[in-house]
Amino acid sequence: MKRQFSLRSALSAGFIATAAMTTFTFMAPLMGFKMDIPQMLANTMGTSIIVGWIAHFMIGEILAINFAAIFLKKTNKVSDLKSGALFGLIPWLVAQIMVMPMMSIMSGGSYAAGLFSGSLMIAMASFVGHLIYGAILGGLYKPQVLTANATA
Repeated sequence: MKRQFSLRSALSAGFIATAAMTTFTFMAPLMGFKMDIPQMLANTMGTSIIVGWIAHFMIGEILAINFAAIFLKKTNKVSDLKSGALFGLIPWLVAQIMVMPMMSIMSGGSYAAGLFSGSLMIAMASFVGHLIYGAILGGLYKPQVLTANATA
């Protein structure tokens, strides 16, 4: 039995995982800060909130495709909660050492001001959000199973 990348499964798992992560970020005010990813993206791009929402979900979908098509193949892992959570660490680290500092610079700040979201608490909340995203992605993504044709 051979497993093959499934775009449909990657996209549906990515959408649900992104929605779950976004729901988690809505709880940030209970911890004393704001984590509005679509608004942050919209502000950085100088555009409307709807474009920020579209960009947020597009990023989630692109990450899901990368998980399913590249990460699983390169690591020889099966798609499950554990491999998904492990994958979630990659975009979290990229966000904390590249994306957030870049967004800080684009807003007139410094690299250091954006490093690890400029706050250990926000960086850790982002860490949890990315673990949630990855675990749900890994739990939901199912590659296409190819079987040998018995009538050949």
